[in-house]
Amino acid sequence: MRNWRNPFESKSDFSHRIKMVPTDSVEFEESQLPRKPSKARAWLIELRLPFLTGSIVPVILGTAMAWGLHGVILWDMFLLTVIAGCCLHLGANVSNDYFDHASDDTGSDDINIEFIRPFSGGSRMIQLGYLSPREVLFGSFVFFGIAGIIGLYLALSRGLILLVLGIIGAFSGFFYTAPPFRFVHRGIGEFFIGLNFGVLLVMGAYFVQVQAFDLESLVASLPLALLISAILYINEFPDLRADEAAGKRTLVVRLGLRRASYGYALFIAAVYIVIGFGVFFDLIRWMNFIVFATLPLSAFSVRHTLKVFDRPFELVPANAATIMIHLLTGIFQIISYVLYGFSVPLEYVLIVTVLCFVLVWLAYRNVTAPPPETGGQNM
Repeated sequence: MRNWRNPFESKSDFSHRIKMVPTDSVEFEESQLPRKPSKARAWLIELRLPFLTGSIVPVILGTAMAWGLHGVILWDMFLLTVIAGCCLHLGANVSNDYFDHASDDTGSDDINIEFIRPFSGGSRMIQLGYLSPREVLFGSFVFFGIAGIIGLYLALSRGLILLVLGIIGAFSGFFYTAPPFRFVHRGIGEFFIGLNFGVLLVMGAYFVQVQAFDLESLVASLPLALLISAILYINEFPDLRADEAAGKRTLVVRLGLRRASYGYALFIAAVYIVIGFGVFFDLIRWMNFIVFATLPLSAFSVRHTLKVFDRPFELVPANAATIMIHLLTGIFQIISYVLYGFSVPLEYVLIVTVLCFVLVWLAYRNVTAPPPETGGQNM
C-alpha cells in the first residue's frame, strides 16, 4: 500500500503514524514513547494555531473588499477584528476538545483510534494527560472572553449589529459540541461552521470598515463558507466509528461514508457554481474568476475521496487538499479585490491568473507527494 505524508505534520510524526496503520493495538517500548511536553508546549498543540487561517482569511477578504470597492481600510479596526475572530476560533476549538471528552473515557475523542492528526480526533491533550479537562474548559472561557471584550468595543465603535453577529458566533461555536444543543450531534454542525467562519466573518469584517452590508459581501463569503464546512465534513470521515459509538450523529455518520463522499463532491462543486453564478449575474467582481485556478486541486481531492472514502489513512491527501483549496480560494478572492481596487488592466489580471495556476500546481505537488523512505519499512 502506498503511504501518503500529511504535509501538515513532521516526517518523524508521519513515520510513527504509518507504523500504527495495520494493527488494532500498538505496543511501544518505553524509549519510543514521546516525552511529556511542557505546559506551554501542550497549550500550543491544544490551540492548533496553523488552522487559524480558517478565521484570518475571511477577515482579510472582508477588509480587502472594503478597500477594493470603497477605498476604505482602518488598520486598527482590522487588527482588532483579526484578534477577535482568532479568539472565537480558539475558544471553539478548545471547548470542543473539552466536550468531546467524558469523565469515564467514553467521549468521541476518548474512544477514537482511527484519528488522523492534525485533521481529526481533537488535539489529544486531555487523552494524553498533558492538560486537564478543567484547564481546557477554563482556556476556552478565556478566549471567548477576549473575543467578547473586543467584539463589544467594535460594536460600540462601528455599529451594534456587530454585537449580534458576535453573539451568534460565540453561541454556536460553544454549543457546537456543548450540551444541551450539541449542534454537531444533530447533523447541522457544518452549517454553523460555514455560517461562522464564512458568512459572519467576511460580512462582519466588511461592516467594521464601511459600516454597511451589501449583497456582494454575502455572495463573496459563500465559497469560504462552503469550503470551511467541507474541511470539517471530510475530517469527520476518519472519526465515523468513534462518533457513532459515542452517539455523536454528525452528518457523515447519518449519511454513511459512501454517500458522504458524494456529499463532499457537492460541497466542492458548489464553490465554483457560486463563483460562476456570481460573476455571470454581476453579483461579485468578475476578477473572482481567478478562483477557478484551484479546479485541478479540487478535482484531485474529489476523485481521491470517492476512491478511498472508507480508508482513513489513505484519505489524508484529500484532507490536506481541502485545507489548501480553502486557503487558496480565499487568497485568490483577496487578490481579485486588490486588483479591482487598483483598476488593473485585463492583460495583467490574466498574468496573475497564470501565476495562481502555478501556485496551485505547487500545492498539488505538495499534497500528493509520496513520503520519503522510512528505514526500508514500506507497506
